[in-house]
Amino acid sequence: MITAADETLLRRAIDIAAAAVAGGDAPYGSLLAGPDGTVLAEAHNTVRRDNDISAHPELKLARWAARELDAETAARTTLYTSCQPCGMCGGGIVRSGIGRVVYALSTEQLMELNPQSGEWPAVAQEGPALLEEARTPIEAYYGPR
Repeated sequence: MITAADETLLRRAIDIAAAAVAGGDAPYGSLLAGPDGTVLAEAHNTVRRDNDISAHPELKLARWAARELDAETAARTTLYTSCQPCGMCGGGIVRSGIGRVVYALSTEQLMELNPQSGEWPAVAQEGPALLEEARTPIEAYYGPR
């Protein structure tokens, strides 16, 4: 359930996105808030500026949380973002331990506003293969099962 306090922080994420556009960057902004609503960190999209496909604000904040917060604290944070996180960012959010995400626009709504947002081709994946060879470094690190 999205509360009035959530809406206030979500509006801040939208303001960050607007400031990104004013600065020449893509229109995406995010912030990470602690359990009491204190803003811990903010970020906006710098994919073009940094020439880095991973420079989405949600992934930047997930990386920040994983690096700066212990697991218990991260689990009590909320990521507020102007658009629903993409698959890349979603994976980072899960791995970071962030406890909750609140977003303004869904992926479908974004694609209605900017159809190019969904124009990523599928990439063929094949495998598994070479299990016996591939398991050697895994077992060396984690131990045999």
